Amino acid sequence: MKSRKCRVDACSIQEEYIIPADAPYPNKGFQEKALTVAKKTNEELRSVNAQVLQQVLRKLDTAFDDMKRKGNGFPRFLKFGRMRSFVYPQMLVNPVGSGWVKLPQLGKVEVIMHRPIPSGFELKQARIVKKASGYYVMLSLQLDVNVPDIPPSGRPLGIDVGLEKFLATSDGELIKRPRFFNTLASKLKLLQRRLKHKKNGSNNKAKLARKIARVHEQIHDTRKDFHFKLAHHLWDQAGMIFAEQLNLKGMAKGMLGKHTLDAGWGQFLQLLSWVCWKRGVYFAKVEAAGTSQTCPECDANVSKNLSVPCT
Repeated sequence: MKSRKCRVDACSIQEEYIIPADAPYPNKGFQEKALTVAKKTNEELRSVNAQVLQQVLRKLDTAFDDMKRKGNGFPRFLKFGRMRSFVYPQMLVNPVGSGWVKLPQLGKVEVIMHRPIPSGFELKQARIVKKASGYYVMLSLQLDVNVPDIPPSGRPLGIDVGLEKFLATSDGELIKRPRFFNTLASKLKLLQRRLKHKKNGSNNKAKLARKIARVHEQIHDTRKDFHFKLAHHLWDQAGMIFAEQLNLKGMAKGMLGKHTLDAGWGQFLQLLSWVCWKRGVYFAKVEAAGTSQTCPECDANVSKNLSVPCT
């Protein structure tokens, strides 16, 4: 990474690590071998769980693969504080108890369990996530059971998302769109304006940055809570739910991109599909092209523009 931080003719030959042009690509296996050698001399690396460090190298290798396969940019060097999560891919024996979870090399850590672990499930891995409101532990469970696909049956319900109204159903129900970002935009703007004048590296700037992060987290949590409640509201009405297959990335780059991202249609449809799967309701996405031109009663294709109201 350091060989990309400055020009070739301006790098220090003593402090910068230059990769030769004919050197093989440093894949995950190469870096894991280098990590084993580095842990023998670096005290900080020895204090961290080995599997946690290997997961970080695996994530870096995925970023390099995405650069080559998907055309993404060169992986950026993350400064201190930007790496907000790490994962334990393998847990200890009896890792969860009453109000605690046992993590490798850290021992028992007190936690507040949001829900009990269902019987029969095996705890496979744990991810530690740092948010503005504190640290969270995400536990991944496994149960060897085959879940059959949900067949189409029951009463159908079609939904259409929008900006004037967040959602309209085929039954004529209109759901008002909450403006999650706009409600706290003025507060966020004031805090960010103050942050600009703080001295870099000072405690006051760090405190203000944490306050801004809590406002962003409040917006995120409010949006996700609304999506979950609306998904359960729709599930309670039908046996089948159909939604349009939208190009959300393209819509987010348009003139109304800010409002599109604030509505969070992608997150809502993902949560809706999960709620339907969990509750035994069939969910499917249909092609969005031509849906406004086709009559739902007689299937006649009638050309209309945006000025024609839906009836």
